[in-house]
Amino acid sequence: MDFKNISIAIGGDHAGFEYKKILIDFLEGYKVKDFGTYSEDSVDYPDIAHPVATAVETNEFNYGILICGSANGVAITANKHQKIRAGLCWNPEVAQIVRKHNDANILCIPARFVSSEDAKEIATKFLNTAFEGGRHATRVGKISC
Repeated sequence: MDFKNISIAIGGDHAGFEYKKILIDFLEGYKVKDFGTYSEDSVDYPDIAHPVATAVETNEFNYGILICGSANGVAITANKHQKIRAGLCWNPEVAQIVRKHNDANILCIPARFVSSEDAKEIATKFLNTAFEGGRHATRVGKISC
């Protein structure tokens, strides 16, 4: 997929706000929509994660990126959506595996546990890795309830 044709829904809570801004700038050239939050004021992460997940689930966007302190809350929330496979990634190798083996469509980054440079590398690996299919497609097909 040509990066110019890839669309990304991005959002984060107050703990992910700074990294979200950094990633939006870093992802110049992609079609990116910011789903909030728009300041460091405390917010409830589901209020951001649900709209991002819905945007990906309905195919309005190809991928989503969610950022919060641990990334666990946004991952749990996004994964409540039937067509979402959100992967919590703390290094590029994990980002590669969640794309190759799990066909993840939302990347969840733990801002309190990675550097901003790591976050860029993680996003790059996630967006540039294709789903491997094969035996993994069978497994992914068994995820939804």
